[in-house]
Amino acid sequence: MAALGWLTPRRRSATARSVLAGEASAEAARKTAQTLDGIDGFEAAAAEAAEPAEPEFPVAGDDLAAAFFDLDNTVMQGAAIFHFGRGLYKREFFHRRELARFAWQQAWFRLAGVEDPEHMQDARDSALSIVKGHKVSELMSIGEEIYDEYMAERIWPGTRALAQAHLDAGQKVWLVTAAPVETATIIARRLGLTGALGTVAESVDGVYTGRLVGEPLHGPAKAEAVRALAAAEGLDLERCAAYSDSHNDIPMLSLVGHPYAINPDTKLRKHARAHDWRLRDYRTGRKAVKVGVPAAAGVGAIAGGAAAAIALHRRRK
Repeated sequence: MAALGWLTPRRRSATARSVLAGEASAEAARKTAQTLDGIDGFEAAAAEAAEPAEPEFPVAGDDLAAAFFDLDNTVMQGAAIFHFGRGLYKREFFHRRELARFAWQQAWFRLAGVEDPEHMQDARDSALSIVKGHKVSELMSIGEEIYDEYMAERIWPGTRALAQAHLDAGQKVWLVTAAPVETATIIARRLGLTGALGTVAESVDGVYTGRLVGEPLHGPAKAEAVRALAAAEGLDLERCAAYSDSHNDIPMLSLVGHPYAINPDTKLRKHARAHDWRLRDYRTGRKAVKVGVPAAAGVGAIAGGAAAAIALHRRRK
């Protein structure tokens, strides 16, 4: 995919793959948003589910502002890619052993809190191998069913209400996630949001090739995607808001004038307090069990094994 001409000069260093992933995601999001325009979303969450809105923000009628929401554990409990994987497993896209492997990788990322290149590469390759050779339209249709089965009831009402506040103010609202852009787009549409930035898998003639465009939309790549989309949409990032639960999204949160830490992990909570960022926590307990790895197909045992392996890995360092 050719570089997009409307990108502004980057103000910080980023890998070429991060930039490419961000550009591809922004382009896909803008194209998808055009098809979503005019489609009614699901009914908004009850207003009482959210904390009282701060009257000065979001500013109604500010068309230079938008909001960017991380997905996993910010908008939705758990990891979208794992819920999607469960749905594909149910439909016999892959076998039990592959589900266990996929669960192990998700457990590692959630419990380790580190981005080990070897594990990230393994997770990317296994996810791509699952969809290789399948039609994009087929996965989109299945994704609609999987949303109803595994995701709809996992939306945080408080975060949903925050997103609705931006929509009510006349602002666009985008999901920004490492999940496949097709999955993210389905979730955005079902919630009535503008669109989604997500990881772009390469397809030729509507069939997945098993390769990515750039890299997963994670960490710095998310910031690149938001920067690219803001340039294309003519947004003023100082007037925009971003929401996330993870310290991995600090690059994205630092881009905007209104960063929010939602259900934050320990590192993000510390960073948010140090920089006077707003915090919201919609969990019943701040130290609740890590969500995102459902106890299916022996996943509970896998997560426990992952925790033990991670502890051993850390001790060996």
